[in-house]
Amino acid sequence: MLSKKRKVDAECRVFQERWKEKYFFWEVGGKPVCLICSQQVAVPKEYNIRRHYEKTHQEKYDEYTGQRRTQKLNELASSLRKQQAAFSKCRETYEGAVKASYVIAWEIAKTSKPFSEGEFVRTCMTKAAELVCPESRQAFANISLSRPTVTERVEELSSDLHSQLKEKIKSFVAFSIALDESTDVTDTAQLAIFIRGVDEFLTVTEEFVSVVPMTDTTTANDVFVSLVGALDKLEVDWSRAVSVATDGAPSMVGRKAGVVVKLREKVREANPDQVFWNFHCILHQEALCCKSLKMEHVMSVVVATVNFIRAKGLNHRQFDAFLFENDIHQGLPYHTDVRWLSRGAVLKRFFKLRREIGEFMQGKGKPVGELGDPEWIRDLAFLVDITEHLNILNVTMQGRNKLVTEYYDSVRAFQSKLALWKAQLSQRNAAHFPCLKSLPVNHLSMDKYARLLSGLIHEFDNRFTVFTELEKDFALFRSPFTTDASEVPEGMQMELIDLQCCARLKDTYASTGIESFYQSLPPEYPIITAFAGKILCMFGTTYLCEQAFSVMNVNKSKVRNRLTHGHLNDVMKIATAQSLSPDVDKLVKTKRLLASTCKM
Repeated sequence: MLSKKRKVDAECRVFQERWKEKYFFWEVGGKPVCLICSQQVAVPKEYNIRRHYEKTHQEKYDEYTGQRRTQKLNELASSLRKQQAAFSKCRETYEGAVKASYVIAWEIAKTSKPFSEGEFVRTCMTKAAELVCPESRQAFANISLSRPTVTERVEELSSDLHSQLKEKIKSFVAFSIALDESTDVTDTAQLAIFIRGVDEFLTVTEEFVSVVPMTDTTTANDVFVSLVGALDKLEVDWSRAVSVATDGAPSMVGRKAGVVVKLREKVREANPDQVFWNFHCILHQEALCCKSLKMEHVMSVVVATVNFIRAKGLNHRQFDAFLFENDIHQGLPYHTDVRWLSRGAVLKRFFKLRREIGEFMQGKGKPVGELGDPEWIRDLAFLVDITEHLNILNVTMQGRNKLVTEYYDSVRAFQSKLALWKAQLSQRNAAHFPCLKSLPVNHLSMDKYARLLSGLIHEFDNRFTVFTELEKDFALFRSPFTTDASEVPEGMQMELIDLQCCARLKDTYASTGIESFYQSLPPEYPIITAFAGKILCMFGTTYLCEQAFSVMNVNKSKVRNRLTHGHLNDVMKIATAQSLSPDVDKLVKTKRLLASTCKM
């Protein structure tokens, strides 16, 4: 029968103090080390230590006896401590340089700079160090910021953010998705995906998931497969999915085989009782409502005139010079259909410069007859005013970390304003239309504009039906203390009554924000807490996706179009991060100190 192998640790062998002076040995990191030759003995056993001394150093060092031997021991020990201190300082310097390279790479990615910018940054730092602190120049020069190094750092920072998000998602009790698709400078379709989730404490996390390249077709099935693949990498629990926000394209919201339909089926497979909502991005909806005004007879003239002035450099220069002669220092902007606020900016400026534009076009032999038509000018003024109102609505709905109920409130308020404006215009009152008010009143025109607002009201009612379906849920979420318990689901009624009768929670609701109120609910209200979590995690727009595409266009531009899909995703993950930050200290610890980095 084979005997068990002996374990040194089990024998409780420890370094003995008497070995220091007897054999010139010292304990370093739990191991005996020879002070003379720095050789380490694996097992702290006197036989091994004595054999090393007698075989290697006895002949030379036996002559040291008494006080001389003690003095020699102290000299050798002092030399060892100096070496350890130098090594420790070298390691600290190395770790500082590595950490600095991570931090600078992080800033390079956040600001959408090329990876090669690292070398430029290091050159600037070393030149500045030569002038400010010459003794520290080498420390700055040791920071590795070459293009391959910055690339590697960015990859590792992105991977750390991915790991953090993956761990965070495990705690989600409910989550929603926002996705949109756009093309980059190389005509590759890119699918941007964001996730917004809440944990059991109703803490909201809103983060970028991935930008997935779609190099072939972009059918509903292609988008669905890409979306599911990206989220499965994060190991999401599909039974907890609450809603999805899309741009409303046919491939996204198609009734038979759209992405939303496929997602709803997948969620129901995981949780048959889960209700899955679909939000057509409110910003896109509002922009589409604006087009329902059908005032192309105004926009076509404005766009054609602006293009004539801006398209050719000579015309543009001459028009700017003409404005300067009239003491006007701001020209005409271009109109870009995909930019939501562009229409309002162009119309407002065109209306203000209509006299100068008319004179300039007349001088160029391209007279704009409509500028002499009072009815057309009134139509232009009305379109300027209503577009300005729509732009204000659009801006209020942009931003991060907004509750879906805030979007609903903005839309509902605008619908009420539309009804008021319609009534006032019917009474020949243009109080809220300053451009129109500045022109002579025409009763027939006022009736026409009132009818246009009626069509806009009808368009808003049709396009925001999902809000009508969720109106009672939103009302309960915003005002739990005034909601009639008989109008809520039966499973929640008892909890709601208990909540409404709790003076302490009522005071908390009055003194804190609605999100903080629900986070402070005690465990006695699990159904209301779960209900609030679903509302808190909903996306109302794809604004984050649009913002991410802006980051994509800055990074993958005409002068940087060879940026790989992987590196584009890494940069966007860092640049769009919100609540998560890379753990730089952890990443630094994973780097080993190479012997060649320390010159002792």
